[in-house]
Amino acid sequence: MGPAENVAIMRRAYEAFNTGDINTLTELFDEGAEWHLPGRSSMADDYKGRDATFGYFGLLGQRTGGTFRAELRDLTADGDDHVVGIQHSTAERDGKHLDVRDCIVFQLKDGRIADGREHFEDLYAWDEFWS
Repeated sequence: MGPAENVAIMRRAYEAFNTGDINTLTELFDEGAEWHLPGRSSMADDYKGRDATFGYFGLLGQRTGGTFRAELRDLTADGDDHVVGIQHSTAERDGKHLDVRDCIVFQLKDGRIADGREHFEDLYAWDEFWS
């Protein structure tokens, strides 16, 4: 698939994530997909497989009372099945407010998300929110 098709896939994925559309996410994520979250928080880990990745997504909603949002700001793609999503993440939790900019480098394989690697403008703020 080309860059335009990959960007379209990722737009669908962001919309599905933010609306809790698990059927579309299941369609878009490879069964062996991996997710990599840096830092020292309780959420930091390498999630191996679609089920583990979706488990992480579920924790984002569960631990924030459904307030977590990943507001897509931009998507850009190369010719090698990589798409970078620039986003603004917000949430409320235990009297804390999350407000960080971050990006995710996605790798697609045969039109499905195979890997996601999150990078934060302020990793300390992300870690503090989850502590």
